[in-house]
Amino acid sequence: MSPELLLSLVGLALIDSTSIGTLFIPVWLLLAPGPVNARRILGYLATVAGFYLGVGLLLVFGGSTLADALGGALDNRGVFWAQLVLGVGMLALSFRYDGKRRPRTGGVLRWRDRATAGDSSVRWLVGLALLAALAEVATMLPYLGAVGLLATSGVGSATVVALLAGYCLVMVLPAVLLLGARVARPAMVEPVLARLNNWIVNKAGSALGWILGIAGFLIARDAAFRLGLFDLLDR
Repeated sequence: MSPELLLSLVGLALIDSTSIGTLFIPVWLLLAPGPVNARRILGYLATVAGFYLGVGLLLVFGGSTLADALGGALDNRGVFWAQLVLGVGMLALSFRYDGKRRPRTGGVLRWRDRATAGDSSVRWLVGLALLAALAEVATMLPYLGAVGLLATSGVGSATVVALLAGYCLVMVLPAVLLLGARVARPAMVEPVLARLNNWIVNKAGSALGWILGIAGFLIARDAAFRLGLFDLLDR
């Protein structure tokens, strides 16, 4: 397991920590009036992390089984070139987002209101977490990039499980830190959360551009290493 792989996974996990499900909704939950129900928010984050972990394990081991059946057909230069093109394409696509596009969060907000109601049950919060995770399945590009890196890394199954679990923990860590700060120092943290919420609402499009750009760079860089393109530059 190379340091480059670990750094790439940590970078992608931190990018994933800024998504709707891992940051936007936790900030809105933390801004709800009244005392914070830490257990409820931790349950929400655990649901999101568990969903991501399950999807990742399914993709990695399902993809590995398919790769074995194909006789290692995915472990060749053609696949690495396709990975490089995907990364460069994501990087190019990132320049289309200038912050003018607003996220469509109406449905999520309705679930948020139910989840933060004083008499709401745990099922609403679990439903909110699953709704957010399901809504991001088609666009969880950093996570899909991480799964792709693991699927072609050659590390053992136990290591893959550990790395995916660690990825999901890093992904929800910023929200957990915000929760701890909100519980310990509410008067100090609430203005910061309000500004963060305002930035999320007004700059979501620009943030998406940054996410696409950084994820694309990491995916393209990994493919370039596997293809030996950096070795050619050193000659």
